Amino acid sequence: MFSAGRRSPAPLALLLLLLSRVDPAVAAADDADVPATGSRPNFLLLMADDLGIGDLGCYGNSTLRTPHIDRLAREGVRLTQHLAAASVCSPSRAAFLTGRYPIRTGMTSSNGQRVLQWAAGSGGLPAREITFARLLARRGYATGLVGKWHLGLNCERHDDHCHHPRSHGFASFYGMPLSMMADCAPDDGGGGGGPSRGTSEKREALRGRLRLGAQAAALALLTAAAARLARVLPAPARRPWLAAALAAAAAAMAAASLYVGDFIRRADCIVMRDRDVVEQPADLDALNARFLREVRAFLARHRSDPFLLLASFYHVHAPLVTDPPFRGSSAHGPYGDNVQELDWMVGQVMEALEREGLANGTLVYFTSDNGGSLEARAGGAQYGGWNGPYRGGKGMAGWEGGIRVPGIFRWPGVLPAGRVSDEPTSLMDVFPTVALLGGAPLPEDRVIDGRDLMPLLRGETERSAHDVLLHYCQLFLHAARYADREHGKLWKVHFSTPLPEPAGAGACYGRAVCPCHGDGVRDHRPPLLFELTSDPGERRPLPAPGDGARGDDPAAAAALEAVGRAVRGHRLTLSRTLTQQLGSIYNVWRPWLQPCCGRACRCREGDAGSGPA
Repeated sequence: MFSAGRRSPAPLALLLLLLSRVDPAVAAADDADVPATGSRPNFLLLMADDLGIGDLGCYGNSTLRTPHIDRLAREGVRLTQHLAAASVCSPSRAAFLTGRYPIRTGMTSSNGQRVLQWAAGSGGLPAREITFARLLARRGYATGLVGKWHLGLNCERHDDHCHHPRSHGFASFYGMPLSMMADCAPDDGGGGGGPSRGTSEKREALRGRLRLGAQAAALALLTAAAARLARVLPAPARRPWLAAALAAAAAAMAAASLYVGDFIRRADCIVMRDRDVVEQPADLDALNARFLREVRAFLARHRSDPFLLLASFYHVHAPLVTDPPFRGSSAHGPYGDNVQELDWMVGQVMEALEREGLANGTLVYFTSDNGGSLEARAGGAQYGGWNGPYRGGKGMAGWEGGIRVPGIFRWPGVLPAGRVSDEPTSLMDVFPTVALLGGAPLPEDRVIDGRDLMPLLRGETERSAHDVLLHYCQLFLHAARYADREHGKLWKVHFSTPLPEPAGAGACYGRAVCPCHGDGVRDHRPPLLFELTSDPGERRPLPAPGDGARGDDPAAAAALEAVGRAVRGHRLTLSRTLTQQLGSIYNVWRPWLQPCCGRACRCREGDAGSGPA
């Protein structure tokens, strides 16, 4: 350390004061002592997209090969009740990064929008939110994100980057700012051996609206012509623009419907390096190799620095971008092939970590943002995952299949190998765990819903710090769970559940995703009650306390009372002034926010025309 001799410390104190004004909530953590670099781990966080918990060998699958992820579980701690804070990606990922329920950050809506829909929308993770990347960057960590973001880009201009990863603590970013979507595959659906598209997320809906508009304009034109012949309307000479306008509108909408696919691919399926667009639309055939290239390069660059790297895989979201060596490799079609390639890529990342000599000093975490999608189908094939014995899937509110996700932590020499915990934990717990291990005190100006996992992971306690966890669907509280340690039971309460389509099915096959409210949801008064320890699949609802015809369980009554108290206390902590970032005003395509490169928003990585427009 440099010595200041006998000089006054006032200039240094003034400099520190000025620097601390950048963000008081975050900078307050800088006042604490920073542990020596050697005592702080590196962090390698691996997040899959839409992976079913039942797709992995270490969680009971015997028909798919996942040896690399299974090895992480053998060498680390496996959590069996690890839970996403939402059953779809944008709110779940926001909760993961901030340690807060999405309803606290505004990553919700009340109008049916569940995730960010467009790269050129103005919604996203608000600047006031503090991520673990932001905290650790201020503690001297090199921070990076490779892969999927899906938490917004811009607010008012195409280059203000108010929601960009670099505005949330990630010093480097390479990947897709929106998401891998079924719409990112060409219209042929990969019939030539390429990506298997699965259910289109926007393409068919937009085409349907345009075709309906064209039909309406054509019908109006025919009606006007028939009325003219019947001498009901004035002669065309008096209003010549009417027929021309209707004909032009019909032709324009019909033509536009033919180009919807290309429009969405160029608008949303883009690759960025830091703040520059380097490829538009994304070359799916090169995506996986580039993902691994960037992860390896980050590890090599920072092998001598403390680092946090979030490797956010595009797997296993449709369109199931699977490279040729893995096509046809599984017994479960395109989805199984994609899972096995994901496992291989995890192995490649771990091999790079070991090659750089970083394995023993790195806490590795593997999870998924939510459960597997049951509605993802095409041509009779299943394009979404298997959620094991758990009911429901992605987007299905509080049912276990949509929110129970893999949770594996590995840190050689620190965490016991082979430990398994059945305690309720959350993706939100990663925020305080990573922050505290990295030497960053938690912000004190906001509610943090996550809890430090280290005592549970180390085996210093057998209980998690969560008695009650809440399960929201948009703004609506659908379910809650209560760990009744006195009776050794885990209770699940459902206030609302989505109605399957068709009736009796296990998912909402008539929709892209189940709704959160309205006609497609059933409210339960009294609430549905399950005991998850004996009924993890939520198949046998218990009698409501007070129903004398079927008997009472005092433990069940106590569980409902405990959940009620927790919900009332939780609601007292919610802000009523948050902007709902997924609401329709912010979640529509805005041309002036569209990120572009090259001419006509088209470029290939490495081309002279790639980069900001």
